[in-house]
Amino acid sequence: MPDWSYHLLFKPILSFFPRNYSREFIHRGMNNIASLPGGHHIINFLGREESSRLLHKEIQGISYSNSIGLSGKIDPLLSGSRAFSNLGFGFMEIGPVTLAPTLNPSFPVVDSKNEIIVFPENCESIGLEKTLRKLKKWKSKQPVMIRLAGSDVEQLELMAELEMYADAFISDSYTLTLSQNITKIPVYFAVPVDQLQEISIDSIEKGFSGIVLDEIISKTYFTTLLDTISFLKKEGYSKPILTVGGISEPEDALQLLDAGADLVMLSGGYVFSGPGLTKRIKEALLFKLQPRYPLENVWIWYWLFGLAIFIGGLLATIFGLTTIILPYDEHFLGMKKETILLFNERILWFMAHDRMTLAGTMISGGIVYMTLARFGVRYGLLWAKQAIDSAAIVGFLGIFMFIGYGYFDWLHLVFWLILLPIYGIGLYKTKHIRGTPISRNTKNHAIWKRSLIGQLAFVILGFSFVLGGIVISSIGVTNVFVPTDILYICMPPEMLDSFNNKLIPVIAHDRAGFGSALLSVGLLVLMISLWAFQQGNKWVWWTLLIGGIPAFLAGISVHFAIGYTSSIHLLPAYFALSLFILGLSTTYHFFHMKH
Repeated sequence: MPDWSYHLLFKPILSFFPRNYSREFIHRGMNNIASLPGGHHIINFLGREESSRLLHKEIQGISYSNSIGLSGKIDPLLSGSRAFSNLGFGFMEIGPVTLAPTLNPSFPVVDSKNEIIVFPENCESIGLEKTLRKLKKWKSKQPVMIRLAGSDVEQLELMAELEMYADAFISDSYTLTLSQNITKIPVYFAVPVDQLQEISIDSIEKGFSGIVLDEIISKTYFTTLLDTISFLKKEGYSKPILTVGGISEPEDALQLLDAGADLVMLSGGYVFSGPGLTKRIKEALLFKLQPRYPLENVWIWYWLFGLAIFIGGLLATIFGLTTIILPYDEHFLGMKKETILLFNERILWFMAHDRMTLAGTMISGGIVYMTLARFGVRYGLLWAKQAIDSAAIVGFLGIFMFIGYGYFDWLHLVFWLILLPIYGIGLYKTKHIRGTPISRNTKNHAIWKRSLIGQLAFVILGFSFVLGGIVISSIGVTNVFVPTDILYICMPPEMLDSFNNKLIPVIAHDRAGFGSALLSVGLLVLMISLWAFQQGNKWVWWTLLIGGIPAFLAGISVHFAIGYTSSIHLLPAYFALSLFILGLSTTYHFFHMKH
């Protein structure tokens, strides 16, 4: 669940319901998606939660893809465990686990004004038996830490039952030490941050694998947490330090890790900041760790691929503004365009309308391909390569749409054969790319929040283009015309067919070609909207602006040029243009912010 959907759609709606119901609705809904065949691919498509190898950590024999974990307080019933394991965390905490389910548990108290969640001591627990059932079904992608609750005897029993599912245990019992040889995996001692100085640091270091600094309800908690980490370092404490809570924006996590925390867990701040907080922290960490060095010129092949499409679009524009139909079209039809003009001039204008919209879409697609290659693939960004690959493959497959109604022209085949080797070389030479995005964003400032509106607008725009491409392609190989087309031409299809039975296949070929191009460009817009929204990526904003102008200019102006101004027919274009303007206006400052 990305931030644009969480903050703008789900959170406002679910705020009208009891909080425990809202929580379970989100968790179970996400879990159901993750449980579907390929569900994890859907989640990754929406959020791109992979971690860079630069963030990898090895602690006490446990491999962490990154330092950010999720506190068990967020999902005490384990109703969203499968979903959370796909949201980019480096590790997961579950629990506290008790032998028996908690009777009459207290629910968290949420102070939305101050963005504080008070988690009760008598918290929810599903008990050992149900926890075991869930763990047997759930195969976590990251290390799992299990927090235990109860007496020492109860915790020892829990360890024996849960050890095969845990990578580490967290216990609040000071007397449950490693000297008892109770388990072979790490056991971390959990202590409220304000009680640490009452306990011997030396005994904690000797008795446990590490320490977990538990959160307290205090307006100064974050400062206290930093001071406590500093105190531990001054005391010479050398084992892992884990923290819980205190993180509401990326800057908080960066400060804790810089202070000396080895691993940090998100709790209440994750609820208020949104599910994208994990990704934003990782992007901010990478910004500090990884200067962006360009790759060798392997990206140039994708750039040339975009350039070829751009040039093809320019040629199509010239043809659309002059001859409209080409000699091989006339050869297939068995008549000159002058004959068509004498029969019904609007047929030719209608064909120009289809060909000009295709030309504008090709020019836009070419621009986007080139900028993705230059600013994305050149710097090793995997998402940019995958965006190009997805849209290009769909575009290549679209050639089969051209023959769906019986007409295939050689020029499209030649263009296809020119593009294929250029793309194939680019695909092969960039197969090693694995880079993830970086971002300057460290604060939950108003500019970031406003950018979510623009991101949602572009996501809807991308989905609209994809849907429009599918619909137009389908119409091109089936009915060919929509009712407003017939009204504009002033002739039913039967009359066109009686005039020349090859005319409709030519028109269908144009429609299917435009639909295929729109589908490819829609995928580009959608994937940029989902994956490229990082603060400071001003090239993304300019790509969307410059890349969008040709398609909108050609697609709307040609209708007025030929007099096809039906408000119903142009409504989708106006809707798309509104989203385009809204998206650009609300994201400008976010993309152009340097700090």
